[in-house]
Amino acid sequence: MSKIEELIQYYCPNGVEFKKLWEVTAWDKKFNGLDKHMQKKVINYPYVLANKFKELELKKGNVILLSTGNFIGWTTEEFAGKHLCEGEIVAIPWGGKANVKYCKGKFVTADNRIATSLDTKVLMNKFLYYWMLINTDLIESFYRGSGIKHPSMKSVLTMEIPIPPPPKQQEIVSILDKFTQLEAELEAELEAELEARRTQYKFYRDQLLNFDGKDVEWKTLGEVCVIYTGGEAPKNSIKGETPSELLKYPIYGNGIEIYGYTDSYRIDKDAVTISSIGANTGAIYYREAYFTPIIRLKVVIPKKDNILSKYLFYYLSSININSKKSSVPNMNANDVKKLKIPIPLLYEQERIVSILDKFDALVNDISVGLPAEIAARRKQYEYYRGKLLSFKSIIN
Repeated sequence: MSKIEELIQYYCPNGVEFKKLWEVTAWDKKFNGLDKHMQKKVINYPYVLANKFKELELKKGNVILLSTGNFIGWTTEEFAGKHLCEGEIVAIPWGGKANVKYCKGKFVTADNRIATSLDTKVLMNKFLYYWMLINTDLIESFYRGSGIKHPSMKSVLTMEIPIPPPPKQQEIVSILDKFTQLEAELEAELEAELEARRTQYKFYRDQLLNFDGKDVEWKTLGEVCVIYTGGEAPKNSIKGETPSELLKYPIYGNGIEIYGYTDSYRIDKDAVTISSIGANTGAIYYREAYFTPIIRLKVVIPKKDNILSKYLFYYLSSININSKKSSVPNMNANDVKKLKIPIPLLYEQERIVSILDKFDALVNDISVGLPAEIAARRKQYEYYRGKLLSFKSIIN
């Protein structure tokens, strides 16, 4: 039996009582589809619309800005004005994705749905937060809609939460608080070391790809590559899903993630893609053969075998084509064609690619090196947090 399991056995040997979330929490508004008895108390918190939210941010302050996303900032009571709130609460976004947050003190909230315990002698707010946190995936499944998704609050409020005795809740919260702090400190150290390695990687990459004074041929991309422009997403496709036997070819847009899958492909060779519109303009990605590009994307493929697509990717990544000196906010095909690249002999390209592939794996591949260690730390933390918050139903 693990230490965590021993703690659970010690705290609640006979199991614990479970209650519906609506029985033990108050929320910030009346929700449609719920019986009156399920919301006996409502605590209103004024919220700030997203387009005004960041306008409140200051470099210093004692009031937290509670966004619906990952952003967390600070402001002052004076600057918060009529939007100032105070309390110990747990929040989830009203639109987008489930993102569980905890706050104790003064805050300004974006359009979050906010919960607080009806009686902290029965349910501690911090215990509620940790329990909702381990159930983020379940809460996420309650978000629905074709555009911006919103949670089914009836589904949220009918979730069943374990209610161990308050002293046991406090003990569990204390353990998780310490574990969270330790995990954050260790992860910060790993992230700092990873950032140092990324800086080192960039230095060696730039050295390998510096051809000043070397006898190499320089050509524009228009001379040595074919440039394609992405089109509309195929009608027969799925967005943001895992591939199926029929819909198995990836669709790429201007971000790093796969946009979706379709049953055919437009590009049948390894290629480099360049994001050409918006904030991500100039972002470079290497894509393996058999995919379909969509709007906001330029695809670059060498015309002959004397240029490796992977070498092309590494070189273009090193020159920051989105700088003011070499690009415009919206890159068209002509902008891409004008970019110049050095073309060393093929064996030299292969040598460069081999070295940079190894460096890249060490700093970016989550299955090896420091990225793997960081991912393992997070997984370990999630595992133990889940163990501490898993209870069997009480034995009568």
